[in-house]
Amino acid sequence: MAGIVGYGAFVPRKRIKTEEIARQWGKNPEEIRKGLLLQEKSVPGLDEDTITISVAAGRSALKRAGIDPARVGALYIGSESHPYAVKPSGTIVAEALGIGPEVHVADFEFACKAGTEAMFVALGLVESGRVEYAMGIGADTSQGAPNDALEYSASAGGAAFLFGNKDLLVDVLETYSVTTDTPDFWRREGEFYPRHGGRFTGEPAYFKHVLMATRGLLKKANLKTADFRFAVFHMPNGKFPLAAGKELGFTQKQMETGWLVSTMGNTYSGSSPTGLAAILDVAEPNDRILLTSFGSGAGSDSFALRATDLLPQRRGRAPTVRSMLDGPRRYLTYGEYASFREKIILKD
Repeated sequence: MAGIVGYGAFVPRKRIKTEEIARQWGKNPEEIRKGLLLQEKSVPGLDEDTITISVAAGRSALKRAGIDPARVGALYIGSESHPYAVKPSGTIVAEALGIGPEVHVADFEFACKAGTEAMFVALGLVESGRVEYAMGIGADTSQGAPNDALEYSASAGGAAFLFGNKDLLVDVLETYSVTTDTPDFWRREGEFYPRHGGRFTGEPAYFKHVLMATRGLLKKANLKTADFRFAVFHMPNGKFPLAAGKELGFTQKQMETGWLVSTMGNTYSGSSPTGLAAILDVAEPNDRILLTSFGSGAGSDSFALRATDLLPQRRGRAPTVRSMLDGPRRYLTYGEYASFREKIILKD
């Protein structure tokens, strides 16, 4: 059986509060907070991007696994904010982690589910015996246009998962995926900000796919919602995952640990993977965990997982998600935030 042998996450220290963005545009901060269930979001520094986030998360995953990086035979990075249009993020990350040169590397894109897409393929390669270890990473420094609803949530962060078939921290019990052509969110080549289809982003996109994938997984694995101690769903805001979980029969207690990651905003491809990392930071042996992602366009990947006896022994080797969320932070003004995210373009 293949599973997770190491994991890690990274969340930038810079933050901006929801009320700071709301005040800039003359909106009611309390209405925004209640509407999205978001308090603040993480902001990447000038020296932080998808690559640096992936390196930090990948290093933690390798520390928890305790293996020689040269034994990693595949590395996949899922993101919708790769720094280069033509040059892989993966080549730089592999070099920084000490992986390769005998390694298969690829950058993945599938909006917010590119991270679980990378995890799915990494897992499959290990299960097939093609490679001994494979790493899947979901990381983003997502953008939202000024005065757009996405500006309150689009944030930065990510998580890395190393898959193998021995010394497992987490067993992968089953997987299930669904995909349809649902045009709810997109960004054309050369455009700086993504656009969304308003009414298509909820019921026809997020809820349809998350519910379909989760129900498909439960049926395939012959499991019920009550069989899981934890559940994490993609977090475009604080409201959607709670509503999806309630519809599926999960309690707020089952979702609480992963859902708290939404306080730092929507890290897009890093959203549900970082939520999973937060759960692995506290899960006990034999706890079952459900993970369901969502990516606009649209699709969902769902995983049924089970923690092993080795998990509590290894997680202390690297920082926890909660330590990064609650650790040293620097809060930005909107002007500083706009500068960091290059929202103000100076022309000659």
